[in-house]
Amino acid sequence: MVVKSDWNAFSVLVVDDEIGMQTILKKALSKQFGQVHTAGTIEEAEEIRQSHHLDLIILDINLPGQTGLEWQESIACDARNYDVIFMTGYAELDTAIQALRLGASDFILKPFNLENMLQAVKRCMDRRLVERTNFALKREVEKKNPIEIIGNAEKTLQLKKMVAQLAPSNAAVLIEGESGTGKELVARGLHQLSERKGPFVPLNCGAIAPDLLESELFGHTSGAFTGAKKGREGLFRVANGGTLFLDEIGEMPIGMQSSLLRALEQKAIRPVGSEKEIPVDVRIVAATNRNLLEEVEKGNFRKDLFYRLNVLTVSLPALRERKADLACLTEHFSQMIASEMGVKPVHWAHEDIVAMANYDWPGNIRELKNMIERCILLGKPPVEHWAELQGDEPIHQDEEQNKNDDASRNKEGECTCMPILDTYPEKWTLKEVEKSHIITVVDLHDGNKSAAARQLGVARKTLERKFKEWSEENA
Repeated sequence: MVVKSDWNAFSVLVVDDEIGMQTILKKALSKQFGQVHTAGTIEEAEEIRQSHHLDLIILDINLPGQTGLEWQESIACDARNYDVIFMTGYAELDTAIQALRLGASDFILKPFNLENMLQAVKRCMDRRLVERTNFALKREVEKKNPIEIIGNAEKTLQLKKMVAQLAPSNAAVLIEGESGTGKELVARGLHQLSERKGPFVPLNCGAIAPDLLESELFGHTSGAFTGAKKGREGLFRVANGGTLFLDEIGEMPIGMQSSLLRALEQKAIRPVGSEKEIPVDVRIVAATNRNLLEEVEKGNFRKDLFYRLNVLTVSLPALRERKADLACLTEHFSQMIASEMGVKPVHWAHEDIVAMANYDWPGNIRELKNMIERCILLGKPPVEHWAELQGDEPIHQDEEQNKNDDASRNKEGECTCMPILDTYPEKWTLKEVEKSHIITVVDLHDGNKSAAARQLGVARKTLERKFKEWSEENA
């Protein structure tokens, strides 16, 4: 006997042209489900699907007119988050395979024992209960561990105040700042303080191949393009009711910008391969390390999209502009990394903080975190680590703050030097050094291969080719 679970909040739709089957399943399922709908045709089922939230569909394959498989395939692009159990009186292997390809949770042959059906239903609903419980626990953890912007420098305090002011609004936010300044952290803080019920969904626009970006955002139907054997939801629908964070929005192809603008204006999306628009409730938070106004003037970014995104703006200060936060940031990362590694907490000396204050941190907070992790791994304080890498004596407080500032900046005032990222064993081949350096630069740019390619002075396609070669070598 199936043990009754807490399914009162769940709803189910039974689709079968046999009235007797509808009656039997409705009677059995009504004891546990809050709502049980029945339909004898695909037309009736579609009407119910459009007007009700469903957690489970029990679907007969052989129906008059459109079959259950055909219906499920036709709505694949609009697949709400429900399970499907297929029923059939014909035990054909091809039919079962097709059902599984369409995302069937189970496949049951008629005539069946009612207990077997209830067992299949229980497996589906227990899985959903686990998913809901995990989601609830995650939300509780987020509430107990709020996103914290570390530091008390004047610009940091101004940033905290602005985030708190802008968070309750549903308006779009554009976060500007250099790479590594913590744009995603601020975006998560905006989402958490907004109290929106949906999830926070991040996407790095520069890390997705341009021809896949539309499908990634809007989803696609089954057969929409080569290899699309099954429809999928896009990130807009995943983020429904929550926040969609579009990092490195300046990397988005100009053609894709038109589709994004339409989605924002219509508050609806159209999956690739579909003619139907789906309404969505998503707050957009975008981020960039570029000057988007300059990109607009160059023709690389749509002016109308810029003004649509630039409703509210948050400008993040570079780490060199908030050096008063170095001590508390260093302490925070040291404790966090030591805890993750299972080692004793590390406390740096005053000369280490001084040494860090005498550096301009072109990689910002991300570079600081990586340096601290490296020092903990090597067991060397920052002042000694830098001295060994540079072949210099440790930096002291009375030394000139930065002897090479002028030489390391171009005419526009941008820092063109890269920090010393690592040293390589003498036994390494040139190919190994190249691979390590490329991966390090890509990591420094948070996976943004376009930005990394510009830093390295090569085409993005060159990086894509090299990563493909390394992947094939490791296969």
